[in-house]
Amino acid sequence: MPPAIPLPPNSRRRVLQAAAALACAPAMAAADPSADPFSWPRSEPAAAGIAPELGSQLDEGVRSGKFPDLHAVVVVRRGAVVLERYYTGPDERWGTPLGRVAFDARTRHDLRSVSKSIVGLLYGIALAEGKVPALDQPVLDAFPADADLAAEPDRRAITIAHVLAMTMGLEWNEDLPYTDPRNSEIAMERSPDRYRYVLSRPIVGAPGAAWRYSGGATALLGHLVARGTGMPLLDYARARLFAPLGIEDVEWTPGLDGEAAAASGLRMRAPDLARVGQLLLDQGRWQGRSVVPADWLAASQTPRITAFEGVQYGYHWYLARRPDGSAFGTLAFGLGGQRLVVVPALELVYVVFMGNYNRRDQLGPVFAVQGLVHGAVR
Repeated sequence: MPPAIPLPPNSRRRVLQAAAALACAPAMAAADPSADPFSWPRSEPAAAGIAPELGSQLDEGVRSGKFPDLHAVVVVRRGAVVLERYYTGPDERWGTPLGRVAFDARTRHDLRSVSKSIVGLLYGIALAEGKVPALDQPVLDAFPADADLAAEPDRRAITIAHVLAMTMGLEWNEDLPYTDPRNSEIAMERSPDRYRYVLSRPIVGAPGAAWRYSGGATALLGHLVARGTGMPLLDYARARLFAPLGIEDVEWTPGLDGEAAAASGLRMRAPDLARVGQLLLDQGRWQGRSVVPADWLAASQTPRITAFEGVQYGYHWYLARRPDGSAFGTLAFGLGGQRLVVVPALELVYVVFMGNYNRRDQLGPVFAVQGLVHGAVR
């Protein structure tokens, strides 16, 4: 796998169509150990096989403008935190400007589409509890109010597994700017019934035949988790995922209908998200306790479809492959430069937060940060 992980093609086109960049060079701030809300083991970078100069290289990249609007980088190696860097710069909350924010270990940040992968974990937990539909169940069976849509055989054939793998075969277009009402996610949010909107999209292919990036798929899953558990999505996430990891300060921005914006609204702190990555690395266990069933993580990280060159898709996780086709790592990423990367062979987890939601050139800066992190591994 190349050191920088690409966005899906549709996300790349989204970036190219976005508005002009926010122009404000961030100021640097060192991590304050006294503000660290976690009890993770810590290690000096060199002792963990990370180049000692990584931190200073990140600082210089911010100072020089090479890494515009970098907000946070957290690197965990062999189960220990080896590096944290936090900076100051402009940010927003799901499109609402927040002004300049001085980030540290306690500052929440938009995950944007990294939220989708968290929803995938929650579905697996709820599935093990028998509270959501099985993977082979037609998704329309879970929405009886929309039973009229099942008259078309291909629509009736869409299962929960297809929703998880984003292979529903339904029209969905998030390539348009989010200011455009024709953007499928915006149209979904503005519709009187977001779930019927998703389920009623025109059929463009057989279920399972092709991958199509869809925030609508995640909206369906989040709704099923909330309905099946009888809890708002954030409350269930807190009880079953975040609390066992010692994560207390999270937020899930609601959509226009008041329900959590499952596909893109989660806000977390960088070290908290790194804990989720470590959970994946440790096969669903945290400090000896099972939090996410190991069989669900294995299923989630099994390639189901090719998303784009060099990257396959499982159940709401991207799966990077080496040129020879072998597995390299599990990834989640979101608009603006948000990254969670887990590389089992290197015992490596890292998080990147950036604020380049509207930059035309947002891919270059995040690729550069990722390349620096990967290049520092010894």
